[in-house]
Amino acid sequence: MIVAARPDANTHTAPVPRDRPRRLRRSEAIRRLVRETRLDPEMFVAPIFVRPGTGVRDPIASLPGHDRVSADEAVRDAERLAELGVGGVILFGLPASKDEEGSGAWIAEGIVQQALRRLRDRDLPLALIADTCLCEYTSHGHCGPLTGDGRVANDAALELLARTAVAQAAAGADVVAPSAMMDGQVAAIRDGLDQAGFTETAIMAYAAKAASAFYGPFREAADSTPAFGDRRGYQMDPANGRESRREVALDVAEGADIILIKPAMPQLDLVAAARERYDLPIAAYQVSGEFAMLVAAAERGWLDGRRAMLESVTGIVRAGAGIVITYAAADLASWLRDEAR
Repeated sequence: MIVAARPDANTHTAPVPRDRPRRLRRSEAIRRLVRETRLDPEMFVAPIFVRPGTGVRDPIASLPGHDRVSADEAVRDAERLAELGVGGVILFGLPASKDEEGSGAWIAEGIVQQALRRLRDRDLPLALIADTCLCEYTSHGHCGPLTGDGRVANDAALELLARTAVAQAAAGADVVAPSAMMDGQVAAIRDGLDQAGFTETAIMAYAAKAASAFYGPFREAADSTPAFGDRRGYQMDPANGRESRREVALDVAEGADIILIKPAMPQLDLVAAARERYDLPIAAYQVSGEFAMLVAAAERGWLDGRRAMLESVTGIVRAGAGIVITYAAADLASWLRDEAR
């Protein structure tokens, strides 16, 4: 509100504002006191890429600071994340061999299952989440077995995804995270888990996973680039918000315990819409391309990397996410700890 100054024949006085929001911005102490959105390391989930071997650290060129690691090294990384107060890890597997069905995803000695058992034995204060998909394990790189004309066979994939989820739960996963975007995958996995006696294993559904240009570094990290075609036949068209909201509603109806939106930055409207409509926990994935572009710009001196990363994740949380999967989890937790001192 603006209050007009008393007129004076000899002077001209500018209007004086009655409302002064800047009062609450004038010092760092006041800004901290009135801050609406607060980050906590416990809301972060760190991706870990697990490969066969022992003592293996294979740097990922497009994800600076990240490696493909053997199961023993994954435990080392998880211990550091736990010490920083990070809330959880999500495991992606790079199998020793691949086949048309992706059987490495559900075998008892699958690479993610090996890592889960090691992590469970350590009893770390971390939520153990397993990515439940087949694309890293199939020889063709798609998220399910193929029909004769090269399309993904949706219903055949459901049985294999459920089998994978059961194997991951048996190995110690607290949460399975189906990311294949197959119709009916949450219901099939819930039924499979319950029949196998894993009624307490939660499902974090990749409910609105777009066919995004921001996945490039991940595909290098997970060796999951399709051998032909792309995934636009089953992942979401980034232009379709209403259809994405329908996908979320279907996963909620099928029994999802947590809803995940991916990628986060281009779909903050979907994060906000899910938060407004549902009482379930809402997660968002700051994907590899989002992370990598900020790191690359910081390396070139084009922006302050620390401030930009914190601002980006704050925006995701402000939109409504209570869980953020991010490659910056360790850095963010360290920065927040520094600020709290």
